Amino acid sequence: MLEPVDLRILAALQQDGRLTNQALSAEVGLSTSPCWRRVRQLEEDGVIQGYAALLDRRRIGLGVLAFIRVRIDSHSEAEAEEFSESVRQLPEVVACYSIAGDSDFLLQVVAPDLDSYADFAMAVVRRLPGIKEMQTMFVLKEIKPFRGFPLDKA
Repeated sequence: MLEPVDLRILAALQQDGRLTNQALSAEVGLSTSPCWRRVRQLEEDGVIQGYAALLDRRRIGLGVLAFIRVRIDSHSEAEAEEFSESVRQLPEVVACYSIAGDSDFLLQVVAPDLDSYADFAMAVVRRLPGIKEMQTMFVLKEIKPFRGFPLDKA
C-alpha cells in the first residue's frame, strides 16, 4: 500500500521526471535523504519502472495514429503467446493489450502517413500468426493523450 507521501512523489515525477532530488523533496515536503530513499524503494518495488521523455509524434514524423482490433483463430495459450511475441518485435506497435469482448487484442500503431500505415497493415500485421480478422480505427484528433495515471484513485 502506498503512503500519501509516495503518491505525492509519484505525482511530481509524472509531471516532471527530470526533477532533481532536491526539487522533488521540496515539492513533496520531505528532506532530501528520506525522499531519495523513498524514490529508490519505489524503483526497487517496480512502482517506478523507468523514466522517459514525452514526444510529440507529429513533430517526429509520425502523423498517423491508429488502433487495430485483432481476432485470432484459436484461443489457445500457445497461439496467443506466439501472436504477443510477434507484436513485441514491431516498433510501429507502441502498445498492445489483450482485451475482452468481440476482439482478442488491441494494438496502438503509429506511422508516418496513410500509405506507410497501409503497407504495414497489409504486409506485416495481416501476416502475424493466427490472425483471423483485423479492424483499424484511425485517430482523427487526440483529445486527451496519455500523460500519467490518476493517483487520487490509487
